[in-house]
This record gives sequence, C-alpha cells and structure tokens, in this order.
Amino acid sequence: MNVIHPIRYSLRLEPDLVHFRFSGQVDIEFQSLQPVEQVVLNVLELAVWSCKLQIDDKTIPCTFQINPEKEELKIDLPETMSGTFFLTIDYQGWINDKMAGFYRSTFETNGQKRYIAVTQFQESDARRAFPCMDHPSQKAVFDIKMIVDDDLVALSNGPAVEEKPLTGGKKQVRFQTTPPMSTYLLFFGVGEFHLKEHETDSRVRSVTLPGRIPYGGFGLEFGRKALEFCETYYQIPYALSKMDLIAVPDFAFGAMENWGAITFRENLILHYPEVTSKSGEMSICNVIAHEIAHQWFGNLVTPSDWKYLWLNESFATYFAYGVVDHYHPKWQVWDQFLLGQTAPAMGRDGLNDTCAIEIPGGEHVVINTSTAPIIYSKGSSILRVVQGYIGKDDLRKGLQHYLKTFEYANAASHDLWEALEKISGKPVTPLMKSWIEQPGHPLVQAQRNGRDLTLTQKRFTYLENTSNQTWQIPVTLTVYDETGDSRTISILLKETSTRIDLGAAWVAYKVNTDQTGFYRVAYRTPEDLAAIGVRVAGKNLSPEDRWGLQNDLFAQVQCGAASIDDYLEFLNNYLDEDAYLPLSSMADNLFQAYLVFDGPRKEAIRSFGRSMLEKILSAIGYLPVTDETLTTSLLRDHILWHAVVYGSSPAAVFAADQFEALRQGKAIHPDILKSVLMAGALAGGRDTLEWLIRRFESCDSEHERIQVIAALGCFRDLGLIHKALAYSLEKVPGRNRFIPMTVAAANPYATGDMWQWFTDHVDSLETLHPLLYERVIAGIVPVSGLSNPEDVNTFFSQYLDQKPHLEAVVRMSLERLEINHRMRSSS
Repeated sequence: MNVIHPIRYSLRLEPDLVHFRFSGQVDIEFQSLQPVEQVVLNVLELAVWSCKLQIDDKTIPCTFQINPEKEELKIDLPETMSGTFFLTIDYQGWINDKMAGFYRSTFETNGQKRYIAVTQFQESDARRAFPCMDHPSQKAVFDIKMIVDDDLVALSNGPAVEEKPLTGGKKQVRFQTTPPMSTYLLFFGVGEFHLKEHETDSRVRSVTLPGRIPYGGFGLEFGRKALEFCETYYQIPYALSKMDLIAVPDFAFGAMENWGAITFRENLILHYPEVTSKSGEMSICNVIAHEIAHQWFGNLVTPSDWKYLWLNESFATYFAYGVVDHYHPKWQVWDQFLLGQTAPAMGRDGLNDTCAIEIPGGEHVVINTSTAPIIYSKGSSILRVVQGYIGKDDLRKGLQHYLKTFEYANAASHDLWEALEKISGKPVTPLMKSWIEQPGHPLVQAQRNGRDLTLTQKRFTYLENTSNQTWQIPVTLTVYDETGDSRTISILLKETSTRIDLGAAWVAYKVNTDQTGFYRVAYRTPEDLAAIGVRVAGKNLSPEDRWGLQNDLFAQVQCGAASIDDYLEFLNNYLDEDAYLPLSSMADNLFQAYLVFDGPRKEAIRSFGRSMLEKILSAIGYLPVTDETLTTSLLRDHILWHAVVYGSSPAAVFAADQFEALRQGKAIHPDILKSVLMAGALAGGRDTLEWLIRRFESCDSEHERIQVIAALGCFRDLGLIHKALAYSLEKVPGRNRFIPMTVAAANPYATGDMWQWFTDHVDSLETLHPLLYERVIAGIVPVSGLSNPEDVNTFFSQYLDQKPHLEAVVRMSLERLEINHRMRSSS
C-alpha cells in the first residue's frame, strides 16, 4: 500500500519553441499516512536540478537519485516526515518530436513552418513533463502557470484566470485550479491558437490554428450536443467551466480526453465543406462523442488501477454510438458498431494469443495494436450484452448511481457491477466475471434432434485449443414454423451443454437473435444451415441476423471447419440482399479471402465478388445523389475499389472517368474520392504517381491528404509502389507515414512483395511512433508473410531479442499468418 499521496501540484513551466526545451518548477503537497524518509516519483527524460523540502519557513535541500530504467526519482528527506509536507523540484525537459509527453507539432502559415507545443500523457507520459506520481489512483488538484511569448496563446484544463505581462516580450498565464484528477488527464499547450466559443454554450470552444479557423464549426456544434446529451443521461453536470476541442496537426492517436482540453487529429475534428465525406462526418461525431463521454467515465470517475482501464475505454466507445444515434438516427450507427467494434473484436479475440478484458495484476498497461481491440471493442461489445441482460433503463440508472457514488474518486470493476445489481436486482457480477476475467469468447454449437435442440459451448479459436473454459452466456434463439411464424426463447447458458424442447412444429432456428450476444454460432448439420438460409433469401430475418449467419460461417472457414466453397454456396442466399450491414461484411470477407487464397479458389472468389459488387453498384448507382442514406454512401465507397480490383469493367470505366476529371482540375463528390484515387493509382503510371504527390503537397485538408496518401499504396507496378513508399518514408509526416504501407499490404498486386520490402526498410520503420510501427507490422505480416512464412518466423525470433516491446503485436501477427497459411493450404 502506498502511504504517500500527492494532494496538489503547483506547476510553473516556461517552454522555448526555438530551442525545443522547457524549464519547470513543481511544488508538490503530499499527505503521508505514516512517517517516511523517502519519496519516489516518476520521471523520464528530465534533467532534475534540485529538490527541496519546505518546512514552515525553512527550505532544506534534499539529496536525490534518478533511475532511468525504472523511470524513478528517489528523493531522500532530510528528516522523517508524516502528515502534510511540501517538496519543490527544479528541472528542465525537452519539447520532443515523439508525439508523447510535452511535444512539438508543426504547421504552415503563409508558406512558413511554425510550431506549437502540446501534451499527450496517456498512459504514463506525464513523467516526461514534470516529476509526479504517474498512476491513475494518485489523484490531485493542479495549479498551472505558463510563461510564454506574449503573442502566443497558452491553454490548460481550466480557463486562464490571469495574464500578467513580463519583461522580454513574455507573459505569465495562470489557469483555474483543476478538480482532483489523475496525471494522465493533465494538459497544457502553447501556440498560435484561435479560440471560438459556441454561441449558445460558451463552455464549449473550438481551438484551431491559422488557416483552419472556418473549419471548426461542425465539431463545435456537435461537441455542444454531445455535452448536453451526457449531462442529461448521467444526471451529473459537467464538472469544469470550459471544454476545449483542440485540433492538433501531429497526433499519434485519434483523440485524447484531457479534462476540459480534448485534443484531436485534425481530420477527426475539422470539417471542410465539399471535401469532408459523409464517412468523415460520422467519424468526427463519433470521436467527439467518445471523448466527451470520457469526461464522466475516466475523468470524473477514474480506474483505481491500470487493470481497470477498460472501464474508461469500453464505456466511452459504447456510449459514443448512442450519442451519435440520438442526433442522427438515420445514420444506422449500430450497424457501424457491429462492423467497426464487434467484428474486429471477435477477430482479435479468436486468437489463442489473446488477453482478458481486465488485465490481471496491476502492471503498466499499454494500449496498442494488440490490446486495443480487446479493451475498446470487445469491452464495448460486452456492455451491449449487459444492456440486453438488464435493460436500457436499469443500465442508465445503474450508471448514474455509480458515477454519483465515485465522483472525483477511483473505482474498480466490482464497484460498477454492484451498482448495476443494486438497480436491476439481477446477478450481474458472476455474469461479468466470466466475460472480463478470462480470455477468448465462446462458440455455441447447435444440434437438433427431433423436438430437441442441444446447445454446447466451448472456446472459439481459429487454431487448435484444448481449453475447457465456459461462460455465462445470455443466449437468445428464434424458432420458425412452416407458416413463417416465429417465437424467441432466452436462456442463460452456464454449463457446457443444455437441451431445449422446442416442440414439433418448427422447421428452422437462428441462434443469437439480432446478434445481441458476443459469441460465434456453428450449426452442426448442413440441413439446419440450409433451412435458415431459406429465411435469409426471403429476408425473413433482420439485417443483423443475416450479417451474423454469413460472418460466423466465414469464421468457420478461417478455423478450418468449413471450406471457402461452403461459404460461397451460402452466399447464394444473399443474391437479393440490399441491407448495408450484411453487404459490407460479405465484401470484406470476400476480399480477405481473395488476398489469402491462390489458384482456382482465388479465381472463384474474384468471379463471385465481381458479380456481386457490380449488382450492388448498379442498384445504388455509381454516383452519389442528394439525400441518399449515409450507409449507401459508405457502401459505395467501400466496394468500388474492390470491384475494380476484381476486374469489373463498369467500375473501372467509371473510376477512370472520375479520376481523369480530377486530373483536369474538376471536383468530384467527396463520398467517392477515396476509391477513385485508389482506382486511379491502380490503372496509372509514373505520371499518376507524380500527380498524386503534387495533390498531397497542395492539400489544405488533412481528411483529403489521408485519402491521397492511401492511394500511394495502390499501384499495380511494383516499381511505382517502391517509389511511392520511398516518398512516404521521406516526405509524409510521421503521423501518417504508415498509411501507404498498410494499404500496399492489402493491394493484391503488391502483397507478395511487401514482406521483402519490410525487411529491407526495417531500420527506417523503427523511427515511427511505436503505435504506428505496430500497425505496419500487423498490416504486412499476416498476408504478405505468406510469400515465405518460415523466413518471417525466423526473422522475428531474432528480432524480438532486440525489440522485446514489440512481442505482443508480433505474436498476434504471426498467429494470423499461421491461420492464413493453413487456409491457403487447405483442400
């Protein structure tokens, strides 16, 4: 038990944007429950000049030692202390270019390169900016002062309450004291920021840089709406007096929920009329809602240990969709949830090498390419299960009780389960323990025998696993009779197997009604699958059910229990499909299979996919039209590129015409821009590459820049791919450098070459931000590694000796490679 706790940090910083360093002084007020002789703080890449103990009116120097490996500053107190005491530490740090800690970001104005400095502290990088107890349980209040050039704007969590002019063209800005909060939520920044308050809620402010000011209005308005929704839903007022939405050019993550000073990638907060697509608008709204939900889940109530980090991220992920759905019900965002959260979570969690939602122990948790699908996506999908189990109203009341009980404090998972149990009267704790404390998820196998249906559960994995795990599974199933009537049955499957008497008059059944559960389903007999397939063809099932059936069958292909021919045969039930959710999923599954398989099976997939996508594009139209649904826009842009890759002549001609219009300086609809650029690159030569580079370098919008550099990975000619990737490594900003590489890894004309390219350029790739380098590994290895799986395994067995911090993403990627290799090798 830690007997020392910080109560208040008084932090004074003076950043230097010319030499990229800063000087700092922090006064820390401690409360010690027992007599202590030493204080241990976290520091990283800081030069500490002095440590002093303040006793009454006396200042006594302290000896200290820094352990760089443990990232610790040990301060020896000159005498034993207990109760309240104060330490003052003078130090210096560097405004780095690592997109972590206190770092610099660049932008251009009037053709000149300029700098801002901002912070990114989650999970444990506050220690790069000031000595502190850098753990979520160590909440304290913060008094921040910054000395900056008098023509710049300084920002922090609270509003500026005093600006005092100093000599030498400087000023001191003092900010409102924060509520008690964890170090990872602290923010400070300085630059040529422009602040714009919302007209009806002055608490909400858009913060942009020169040249971006007109584009913050869309995010500002939705930020106000999201804040209003959360205050109403949680029945707890927002705790701070302002909430800034800050656009940052260089940012490794999507956004960060700093209390009262939320930071975003520019493409996730700035909206450019006639440039930002409908997909871009949805992403902006979703990310804003996610970060504002955090102001309660994570900021007001913070996890008591890193193992409970999922409480923050799962809830923010889940409730973001609810916020967006409230204001945009026609967007069908819960379809996006199933495609963007549940499906990737099941794909990640189906590996043998997965992890539990709740990380055991209390060790430092890194959100990375390996853990994020579990902490964010699986966690939020399990919350959907909880809502189905206790009901929407009890979930809302339970969350209100939880937040009110633990506001300004820390909480653990069991605190939330107890709150939900108190309101709902249902045994939430045993249910949730089975889902969050063990890795993986179940496969429910269904077998009928006359009147009886037997359901059996075991852990689902793509590769062999002998685990005897069980879950408490809220199972729903719908039974259909010959007349088409149906009834739905709900049970809680606790044991390995159970038998249900369904009566005599039923002819088909669907397990996991509306896909509300987080489990796979396998129908043990072809007759059962065929019977429910008839209901798919007649659209007698919901779009969620039609999605789930084919998606679970594709998972059976991946784990070797079904063949790709079985999957293609079942898709014949979807020939008249018109719903976005199953169509988008089928397109993804077919393209994934197309990348993995070779020979006649690859050709069969290409032929089926081309026919299916041409039919869809013919039905919805190649050109976007006014007032079409968001999902229609998403589907078209999603499948147009795939259709071109499959060799569709109508799609290729349309894309070529649109690309030529672009090259002639004409505007095309933003909802097809990405796929047109990618198709243009596929059909293009050196002049196309040069044009794309010019387009990238002249773009004002980050949204469009990302679409342009994605096209750099889409050339058919390997020589052009290599030139495009060389340009990316040299010229594309670090935040986006990974994009052309991951796109090229999914380009069937480049896939076979990308593993060799990776090994040839590994030294350059290691300079990427760690999270972004992980994305490159995860993007290239599973499919491109099929060119030489043995070489891939040999390479990483040696490489991990030098880079052990990459072990999680490498293990994940190698297992996916093994799955793909087995698929390709199967008969």
